[in-house]
Amino acid sequence: MNEVKLLIGGKDCDASDKATFDRINPVTGEVATRAAAATPADCDAACEAAAAAFPAWSAMGPNERRRLLLKAADLLDARAPEFIGYGMAEAGSAPMWYGFNTMLAAGMLREAASMTTQISGEVIPSDVPGLMAMGIRQPAGVVLGIAPWNAPVILGVRAVAMPLACGNTVVLKASENCPALHRLIGTVLNEAGLPPGVINVITNAPKDAAAVVARLIAHPALRRVNFTGSTHVGKIIAQEAAKHLKPVLLELGGKNPMVVLDDADLDEAVTAAAFGSFFNQGQICMSTDRIIVSRKIADEFVARLTAKVKTMRAGKPGEEGAVLAAMVSPEAARRVAAMVEDAVAKGGKVTTGPTQVQGAVMQPAVIDGAKPNMKVYQEESFGPIVSVLRVDSDDEAVKLANDSEYGLSASVFSRDIPRAMAVAGRIQSGICHINSSTVADEAQMPFGGVKGSGIGRFGGKAGIAEFTDLRWITLQNTPRHYPV
Repeated sequence: MNEVKLLIGGKDCDASDKATFDRINPVTGEVATRAAAATPADCDAACEAAAAAFPAWSAMGPNERRRLLLKAADLLDARAPEFIGYGMAEAGSAPMWYGFNTMLAAGMLREAASMTTQISGEVIPSDVPGLMAMGIRQPAGVVLGIAPWNAPVILGVRAVAMPLACGNTVVLKASENCPALHRLIGTVLNEAGLPPGVINVITNAPKDAAAVVARLIAHPALRRVNFTGSTHVGKIIAQEAAKHLKPVLLELGGKNPMVVLDDADLDEAVTAAAFGSFFNQGQICMSTDRIIVSRKIADEFVARLTAKVKTMRAGKPGEEGAVLAAMVSPEAARRVAAMVEDAVAKGGKVTTGPTQVQGAVMQPAVIDGAKPNMKVYQEESFGPIVSVLRVDSDDEAVKLANDSEYGLSASVFSRDIPRAMAVAGRIQSGICHINSSTVADEAQMPFGGVKGSGIGRFGGKAGIAEFTDLRWITLQNTPRHYPV
């Protein structure tokens, strides 16, 4: 069992009332982590520590911030076995997934480090004689990052890396489902030499989540909020931030469509569909939830995808021969299994065989013949299932792709690139890949969605705009005439 404390002002701290909470291993049922359960006073202390550290950190030269972030990236790489162990124990997925998480998260720190000298401004032409007008970007202040459990190292690091590179100080609110893993991110940054208070980590009991988030957002020192998670919770956070006129960056849910046109390379499409639908048990915001396929090739596509998925057995994390692992909880597995049952009751066909759930382990399923009255058509599954919809035209494919409240990621498969580009251009999503999976991420890319999938963009120069204030600064070089 891991013992986890808060990180406030560079120090390990118990909750002010000594309270703790337990995170249960979703596979074994044993206590994986016992973590400090932050109080409102702890939230205030974290924000105040970040505010106290802000003046010096924001004034630090860009190359020194770069050096520290690069050192943190190296330390994170070196701690990969710990991240893998914590991830398996707390969230149940495969060691390969957490190893990939750690690798990409280190890349995000390196990309953020490269941005410290890219926070540029501009000189803006003015009609006033002798006036030089400038647009200058400056650090915003204290940033709250709220990270989820599903890609915990990637998204935990993403919540803090660019804010830190821009000269902000950060409070990271860890997920209740992986407090030890998210706390380890704070440890790595602390060990890299970030001054006390630049990075702070709050862990909280599940029952206290709403109160903790509200308290953090309300703190006068806090200037920005970024959140990755469900659309339902994202709306609550946006409303809470709006009370205090604080900008939010939200990366939320997805009902991501993969469109397979009649001239697609089926081998490539099937491989991408299997990866996009089932990697990390479908628990990725970009996971392929719907496959919209031309009726001309649908039978062949479904047959090939079914054969591929039948080879992708799920098992306990690290179990020999298991391509997939466990979901985050038995409750999550039962929820997704109920979606499959609903589809079957309404005429859908599970081509991969009967639904199989054992605790938090659920075998993957392909559902052919999805209809609008089914939960699998309407709701984000966030599990190892994918539904297939058959269409007769490109126009119908676009219509179904857009028939969702979400708009995060999408993909289009076709050998005719102009045709694929035309379809991609009409899909309402923040991200679209042609002849590739809906699941992809690179630290330097503008990442985010439209509609119910979020507001703003993480990644590269797009992230600079989210975590800085743009100020208008002028310098009058000659005597100026005023009318009075």
